[in-house]
Amino acid sequence: MSGSGTTADDDPPLQTAVWRLRSRACWTDAAALLGPRAATDPAAALQRTSLLTERCLYTGTGWTDAEDALRTAEALAQDDSERGAAACERGYLAYASTLLGARDRADEASVALSRAAALLSPAAPARPLLDFRRGLIAQNIADSPQSARAAYRRAHAGATARGDELLLSFTWRHLASISLREGELAEARHGFAESLRIREELGYLVGTAPALISLADAEPEPEVAARLRAEAGRLFRLLGGVPTWLAPRLDPPAPETVEAN
Repeated sequence: MSGSGTTADDDPPLQTAVWRLRSRACWTDAAALLGPRAATDPAAALQRTSLLTERCLYTGTGWTDAEDALRTAEALAQDDSERGAAACERGYLAYASTLLGARDRADEASVALSRAAALLSPAAPARPLLDFRRGLIAQNIADSPQSARAAYRRAHAGATARGDELLLSFTWRHLASISLREGELAEARHGFAESLRIREELGYLVGTAPALISLADAEPEPEVAARLRAEAGRLFRLLGGVPTWLAPRLDPPAPETVEAN
């Protein structure tokens, strides 16, 4: 799922409720709202899969639920666009499993995303998201930052053309991470700041703490960086320790904060 996961034909009240739950790390509740539709509607089944896969990536749990949802989406897919989008989700779930060490599925991730690329036309709505996920494989599994940067730039251009603000927040952040790795601090700060701005404007609360930490990593002023990390820690605790992989990057709260909570 990219953006808010909506299309012009979606039911606005339902999608608004799904987005609010998703943005607050309530993926299971959001997926439950889509349950009735997801049994027969390929788009709803795919969206439900995306929600449960994101839950896996942010919490390291729920793999079986995501796999079950994915199989339903694959079974309901009727044309190349839907089959390509489902393959993209399979690749992303396999990537998440590999990244978090649940199970090494790197080969499956690459094969699934390659299949998605073969099925999706260059103008397909899911193409920018596919490009972004291929960038993730290149950066975090293949350790090929230049290939990752090229994929992220394609995704960024596609997201800009489609007005997909949430995907742009991800492409900004990951392009900035490559810039930071290569010592391009000003470019990195700009990208991280743009990512944070978009997430705050969208109300994507669960993605705001990681954006704050990334910006802190590129901030030359220690006091500013400390404030950013403190705010990230506050949001992390507010959401019950999500995303779990952020915990080692956060300073423990001050004793007076613990007592106040």
